[in-house]
Amino acid sequence: MKTAIVHDWLTGMRGGEKCLEAICELYPEADLHTLIHRPGHLSATIESMTIRTSWIQNLPGRQIYYRHLLPLFPAAIESFDFSGYDLVISSSHCVAKGAVTPPGALHLCYCYTPMRYAWDQFEQYFGPHRVGLAKRLVIGPLIARLRRWDAATADRVDSYVAISNHVAARIRKYYGREAAVIYPPVDISSFSPSAGGGGYYLMVNALAPYKRVDLAVEAFNGLGRELRIVGTGQDRERLQRRAGRNVRFLGWVSREELAAQYAGCRALIFPGEEDFGITPLEAQASGRPVIAYGRGGVRETVRPYGEMDNPTGVFFEKQDASSLAGAVRYFEEHERDFVPSAIREWVLPFDRPRFKEQFAAFVEGERARRAKMI
Repeated sequence: MKTAIVHDWLTGMRGGEKCLEAICELYPEADLHTLIHRPGHLSATIESMTIRTSWIQNLPGRQIYYRHLLPLFPAAIESFDFSGYDLVISSSHCVAKGAVTPPGALHLCYCYTPMRYAWDQFEQYFGPHRVGLAKRLVIGPLIARLRRWDAATADRVDSYVAISNHVAARIRKYYGREAAVIYPPVDISSFSPSAGGGGYYLMVNALAPYKRVDLAVEAFNGLGRELRIVGTGQDRERLQRRAGRNVRFLGWVSREELAAQYAGCRALIFPGEEDFGITPLEAQASGRPVIAYGRGGVRETVRPYGEMDNPTGVFFEKQDASSLAGAVRYFEEHERDFVPSAIREWVLPFDRPRFKEQFAAFVEGERARRAKMI
């Protein structure tokens, strides 16, 4: 069986790339297709694959300004030739699911989300607080065209797998398709609880608009508590200008340092609405609670205080700095009720072997179903 894997872009190891890594482990002989590849910025498993890039790879400045090339992405993903492949697995949060596959090939999509900026999070990326009127007049029609393309190509996929029930609902809403749900893999064994949290709070995020790091910066400016932020992204300079001295930007750190930061924090701060959210699970694997905006994937991965026994976190219901600050204070009042061993126990079913077993079984099931139809 000749297999192809399609991933939007390979520029760093974020949540989607951690899922891709596990898929590559399942299908090491597959050819990996992507719009752009920055060699040396991915795990050894991904870098060892046979990687085929699109013509965007040859454009000047593409490594830094690739997000500005978004209008070109549909044409670029459609330019790949998948003739001769029996199985195509798209790993998609943008355009990968729009790959054109040959008749007879089985196309399965592991979907992180229908593209956020084209659908319900347009304002967070392109609202008046982020871009001027002139740019909005240009961006609006381009995104509208991208949204039409995204909807029109939804049926190029034979079967969808969503990373959460939250995403499955969005696939149903925007694509009119049903999706199975397989939660992403979490390397539980890489994290372990400490005797107790230290004096700081932690965020582990790409510094992108929808992550709402700005809310955390504003809240902690007022609280005066130490906040450490692991991650980088297009919003870093803007956020650093707004941050007080108690807010520290650590950039990306090694896996070992990340585990130490998790184990030593009082709690993870998670103010965005995520489709799933791997970092809350990594924090819980370290025995640390999560203070999160109570929408999206965290409703499936965090046990809120006051709603469930053996709580693993605190939710705030209004996505603003005041509500987040209130949740931090509420957490501190009840901090003794959070038990590190019980928090870790809750996330054990999300471990990496579980993902690989479920994903492989799904693929084999779909292949068997296709064979009966032929």
